[in-house]
Amino acid sequence: MTAAPVVIIGTGHAGYTLAREFRKQAPDTPLTLISADDGAAYYKPNLSKAFADGKDAQALVMKPAEAQAEALGATVLANTRVTGIDPQSQSITTDTDRISYSKLVLAVGANQRACPVEGDGIGSILHVNSLADYRDFRSRLHSKKRVAILGAGLIGCEFANDLGSNGFKVTLIDPLGWPLGRLVPEPVGVAIGNALHGLGVHLGLRQMATAVNHSEDGFAVTTSHGATIAADVVLSAIGLVPNTGLADAAGLACGRGIQVDATMQTSNPNIFALGDCAELPGGQVLPYVLPITHCARTLAKTLAGEPTKLSLPAMPVIVKTPVCPTVVCPPATDAGAWRIDGDSPNFEAVFESPGGEPLGFALTGDKLARRGELAKTMPPLLV
Repeated sequence: MTAAPVVIIGTGHAGYTLAREFRKQAPDTPLTLISADDGAAYYKPNLSKAFADGKDAQALVMKPAEAQAEALGATVLANTRVTGIDPQSQSITTDTDRISYSKLVLAVGANQRACPVEGDGIGSILHVNSLADYRDFRSRLHSKKRVAILGAGLIGCEFANDLGSNGFKVTLIDPLGWPLGRLVPEPVGVAIGNALHGLGVHLGLRQMATAVNHSEDGFAVTTSHGATIAADVVLSAIGLVPNTGLADAAGLACGRGIQVDATMQTSNPNIFALGDCAELPGGQVLPYVLPITHCARTLAKTLAGEPTKLSLPAMPVIVKTPVCPTVVCPPATDAGAWRIDGDSPNFEAVFESPGGEPLGFALTGDKLARRGELAKTMPPLLV
């Protein structure tokens, strides 16, 4: 009788990285990956800088599913949707089959946060959270120029930079007073905003989009200030929510995400979670490439029979805004204050606890050279 495979649901960065790392540990163990889309491998952070790189959606594909399957010595089931998990029988159901597993990994990512707006154009608001989304986004931009971006966080700023530097007329709308308002102090955010403005990006700050309606030549976006912004395309970048639907229906413990322990194990000993969908010990959800890569390497050892606990050092995040090069290491708490040195656009901002302990930082311009040195002073993400 053939042994049940290790099954990974999801073929994004988390799923494929885990598969590669697992193969290093267990070359012969049966392995199946299941993808709701075509299963092509691509690097998700490249989506928000593809115009600058001169690449359309197809050019971002690194390997199609068939090539990934061959390279991994695995089965890759593309365009297959998982409809349920039965922890008792250790099996999952898909829209076409039932599959048994020895160990199951949920690498199912996150969903776009619902946009709290009204109007008849709600259904036409786009988001870019996958290669398929980006393909649709590029097709909608064909022969268009005006883009309204809802949200001036990490992804919103990156798309504003990419589009603005390639001739699009971008309006960036956010309720906070400066870009990256949840990650950096005001002087740093203002420097980023000024740089984006220099590309022709209009900053609609301290306001929210309240309605998106169709107009004669596109869309009319109404804001809480009463302004109306004309756009050909409306892109939502207001954040992601971990995808917990399958886990919750299977009775797994969920909070902000699918809750896991330091070995990435869920409340069921044979089911694990990884990536944007996982809530790490301490309630952390870390939707960034480097932490996910570290988690995948650790989980691969556990799945191969060597239970290994996760340890995460501080990992600064590179913001892809080349018009104002920026690196952030977000503090895990808001109890403290920013100490800011430098002049625009070159800032070194360190977030310190009331006792003076460094907990996070933000660097712009020529201060990026301090990234490695400062990272060594930061508390680990997880011990």
